[in-house]
Amino acid sequence: MKKTIDFFNTHTTEEVAEFLLGMYVEHETPQGKLGGYIVDCEAYLGPDDEAAHSYGMRDTPRVRAMYQEPGTIYLYTMHTHLILNMITQPKGMPQGVMIRGIEPVEGLALMSQNRGGQTGATISDGPGKLVQAMGIGRELYGESIFSSTLHLVPEKRRYPREVERLPRIGIPNKGIWTDLPLRFTVKGNPYLSKQRKSQITKDHGWR
Repeated sequence: MKKTIDFFNTHTTEEVAEFLLGMYVEHETPQGKLGGYIVDCEAYLGPDDEAAHSYGMRDTPRVRAMYQEPGTIYLYTMHTHLILNMITQPKGMPQGVMIRGIEPVEGLALMSQNRGGQTGATISDGPGKLVQAMGIGRELYGESIFSSTLHLVPEKRRYPREVERLPRIGIPNKGIWTDLPLRFTVKGNPYLSKQRKSQITKDHGWR
């Protein structure tokens, strides 16, 4: 874990976003462990990024976690769905990575139950879906992705065969920030947001 913590402390947010692809994230819940590989994420580069909640160094109670140490968990609600983010820069520099999709590995039956019986890619191929599937609640706001019940497990990580950079999803009318390739995906993985079936590969994009 030390190498992972060091990476957060010494690299740009974009580099951390790419580094997170293939990282195993685990949530220890009273019902059991839930876990999977991160396959889709987006970098947010506030205070310059017009799409970031911390644009212009905005500092309200809602975004206070963004100003904390690297690895701090930042959760917010969008269209009634809770969204998971990880802070990626030193304290006081509010940048982070939003997790858009995971390939589930452990606790599949419980994840499906958490998602109202959904199966296949629809379990966790979107930011709100994966939070629901993993049983992530607001009590984790401000906790650390390195040491809380929701944490990274570097020794279980996998490596993408190819990383694809794309514009972020749902960022209209933000000038250059609408089109910049700040979304990072494991190319060919079925658990990507808005993935076409024709783009899915047999190896799910892993080496």
